[in-house]
Amino acid sequence: MGFGDILLQAALLVLDPQVLLTALLAGAFGMFVGAMPGLTATMATALLVPMTFFMDPIPALAAIVAASGMAIFAGDIPGALLRIPGTPASAAYVEDSHRLAQQGKLNMALGTNLLVSCIGGLFGVTVLIAAAPLLAEFALRFTSYEYFWLAALGLSCAIFIASADPLKAGIALLIGLAMATVGLDPTTGVPRFTLGQVDLMAGVEFIPAMIGLFALAEVMRGVIRLNHTAPPPPMPAGEGGLFKGVGGVIRRHPGNILRGSLMGTLIGALPGAGADIAAWMAYAVSKRFSKTPEKYGKGHVEGLVDASAANNAAVGGAWIPALVFGIPGDSVTAIVIGVLYMKGMNPGPTVFIQNPQLIYAVFMIFILTTLMMVPLGWVAVKAARQVLRVPSRVLLPIVLSFCIVGAFAMTNSVFGIVIMLALGLLGWLMEENGFPVAPIILGLVLGGMFERMFMTSMIKSGGDLTAFFERPIAAGLGVCVLLIWGVSILGALRRRGKARHSAPAGR
Repeated sequence: MGFGDILLQAALLVLDPQVLLTALLAGAFGMFVGAMPGLTATMATALLVPMTFFMDPIPALAAIVAASGMAIFAGDIPGALLRIPGTPASAAYVEDSHRLAQQGKLNMALGTNLLVSCIGGLFGVTVLIAAAPLLAEFALRFTSYEYFWLAALGLSCAIFIASADPLKAGIALLIGLAMATVGLDPTTGVPRFTLGQVDLMAGVEFIPAMIGLFALAEVMRGVIRLNHTAPPPPMPAGEGGLFKGVGGVIRRHPGNILRGSLMGTLIGALPGAGADIAAWMAYAVSKRFSKTPEKYGKGHVEGLVDASAANNAAVGGAWIPALVFGIPGDSVTAIVIGVLYMKGMNPGPTVFIQNPQLIYAVFMIFILTTLMMVPLGWVAVKAARQVLRVPSRVLLPIVLSFCIVGAFAMTNSVFGIVIMLALGLLGWLMEENGFPVAPIILGLVLGGMFERMFMTSMIKSGGDLTAFFERPIAAGLGVCVLLIWGVSILGALRRRGKARHSAPAGR
């Protein structure tokens, strides 16, 4: 069978009315789930799995691709409106999105999110089509040494995303890392810091923690403001159409879009990384190389461009190891692999030989659903903007109820709600005293991988630390991390020296 025949068969499979309708409905469902605080793209995908039992392979995959991609973008909507990230992939730049909305630039923020997300998604799909085997082979070269340095690089991002006080960001990061140690020891399997609670054996669940730190803390601030003598002015809804001014943003930052898309695809192709880590790292790199890093976290569109491109490009990137080697790139593709096996499409190199038309049909579905994101996102933003007209006394209980549902759904127990309440109080207290909460989330996300890969590497090397630099990729990542730490320390010392020299002159 020639390549043209394969493409024709794939196109006929995708253009089936049932497939198109399924993709449209699943996309709308993904938009809804992603826009609800605490409900994630993984949850949207998991909820669709029972429905795929009764579908043919192509409609089933179309439903999953559409729902997961839409949910990643939709998480930006409550982030801009309420300062509550709808999905973990939106948490990295939620402060900038919300500050832009407060400045009357809600349309520009969400319009930029939408179009850049579409561009990043198309970039990830293009790389998936063109270089899936090559990138998957590169990802498979990563051992525990490379993953350790990758986690260390991600944790270093906490200092870069700290807009004002790196010391407070470091303390917040250590709190997140401490929480990541709760549960079973990854090496010995011994429970630690569980306080005798069976529910803590699995550790501090990430989603209830994120809901508490961001959503519940924001609800608490809103409740306090209800009876405040001088409440803040209502957030402006934004002027003009959704895409007004977005073209100028894209023309000013093409390099940021390309860099974010490339980083997202590469990080997404690494098993276990995913869109949330891609967004954090892209945002940190954007701030590091920006000419105006002091504006980040205060309503700056530049970091938002990088991270929006990265988290959507990572969606396509995560499918690379899943399709080529049957290794999940993230939690969504872990579900996808199960669906592929259920439909008799065993993922791996042979699927490109045995069922090439099905693989290219998946590629076409990716392109179709990514383009579908623009009209569906436009409708979702238009509907969500009505939230601004809802009085706080009505809106806050609704948001709180979604927080409770999201925390309970991820753990299927009341203990998830307890975690959310505890960390919500912690997040509120920290932000009231000038401590950022984003590094806590970063520590929770990467802490487990950081410890697990370090212990695995030490066991393999017999305690020899030089083994972390023996492999070329590991050595390159290690040198990058050490250079970042060195530059950060020198910069802090230089700033302290300048402050000491300027103090007498100011007296």
